[in-house]
Amino acid sequence: MRQRLAIVITIVVVLVLLIALNASSYVRIEKSSDQEAQPDRSTYNSGATGTRALYDFLQESGRETIRWTEAPISLLNQPRLQKATFVLVGQPAIPVKKEEAADLLRWVEAGGRLVIVDRSPSQRLLPSIGRWQLTTQLTQYPTSEVLADNPEQMTEGVQPQRPTQPTLLTRHVESVMPSRFASLINFYARDESKPDAQPTEQAPELSGEEEEEESTPPPPRPSATQKQGSPDAAMKQQSAPAPVTHIHNERGALLVDYRHGEGQIILLSDPFIIANNGISRADNLQLALNVVAGRTGAILFDEYHQGHAAARNRLVAYFAGTPVLAMFGQFALIVVAVMWTRGRRFARPLPLAHVDRRSKLEYVASMAELQQRSRAYDLAIENIYTRTRRVLARYAGADNKTPRGEIAARVAARSRLDRHQLETLMRHCEDAINGQPITATQSLALVAGLREVERTLGLRMRAREIRQAKEQGVKEQGVGERV
Repeated sequence: MRQRLAIVITIVVVLVLLIALNASSYVRIEKSSDQEAQPDRSTYNSGATGTRALYDFLQESGRETIRWTEAPISLLNQPRLQKATFVLVGQPAIPVKKEEAADLLRWVEAGGRLVIVDRSPSQRLLPSIGRWQLTTQLTQYPTSEVLADNPEQMTEGVQPQRPTQPTLLTRHVESVMPSRFASLINFYARDESKPDAQPTEQAPELSGEEEEEESTPPPPRPSATQKQGSPDAAMKQQSAPAPVTHIHNERGALLVDYRHGEGQIILLSDPFIIANNGISRADNLQLALNVVAGRTGAILFDEYHQGHAAARNRLVAYFAGTPVLAMFGQFALIVVAVMWTRGRRFARPLPLAHVDRRSKLEYVASMAELQQRSRAYDLAIENIYTRTRRVLARYAGADNKTPRGEIAARVAARSRLDRHQLETLMRHCEDAINGQPITATQSLALVAGLREVERTLGLRMRAREIRQAKEQGVKEQGVGERV
């Protein structure tokens, strides 16, 4: 029980230390300013290129605003959103796929309202109406040198633009201030007799009477079951109304809209007008309200293609950028480590205590008998001579690689041993180790000679001899006391 309590206390202490370490080492990284070359048009972004200001204004004014985080096909499955407004702002982080564009246009045909605010919108989202086709053209590309949070740089050399004609989208708008990166919208009538016809001159502006005609519901589009080659279908195609230009200059349009089935598509060619950095310029806010919230119903801001899909874990997204996720990861590693160590043996298995009843001399006797039966006299001499040579080299003040003649000379110089006899004994031992035939008597004589050298020089007596000498001394002392 005490061992488990110690483990629990250790884990708690480690967790407290990890929390303190994460809290002390966490440094909040300051978010860099938005760049117009790489904008983030999400309603979650409160930076210069985001649309958080417009979203909060619409929400606080009582309008039903929704951050749409699902695929466009989900719009077709919700009848209450059939008359809603779907807003696509800027170049999306996730490109709109062909199937998604088709689902979105089907929703518009059923009565939806699609608002596209982009400088280079995808042609998949701009279907032709009758013989009219829309195109966009960028006149100036944003660079990293232009600061998005500097409206003066964004609008350098640009004059405010007035509405071309009074319409519902330009109501209460005297002038708007686009950026110098706004694209130009042009539309042209295709020549049906020439499949590869090039764009003709720009269609003229529509008058107020034509605007009134545009406000009336257009004739329904031909159904899929209707023959494309019928005279009625061709006549309806030719009589389809042209897109309506709301803000226009000599080079192109800034805001147009046209009917698509029962719904409406609105194209605004500059996100700067509704972005956080430009919505306060001139009447940009009023124009944004007219375009985005021009009719009743919910307003859906596309966040699915801005990288905020509903499939993402909301808990992980909430704690993103904080040390909480790292703390949870460290805690999980600790739990796994504890479970792994408790579930397996921590160290090598220890055998039970075993009392050896045999004496050490039994092992020596067994090895001696084994060597004697195999006549491995060279092995016995090698075991003894190797140790003796190392001791003699140390006694002579040389290393173990010194030749035997030099070792014998130095030993003889320091002792009363004969150099020739010691060198001869060492040579015979090395010859026996190297394979020279030797008998039991000769090996015994060599070993006895080595022992005699050790005893004469007093070099490293074996532990058994020391023990025997001590025992003999104790016995003699006991006898003397009894006497």
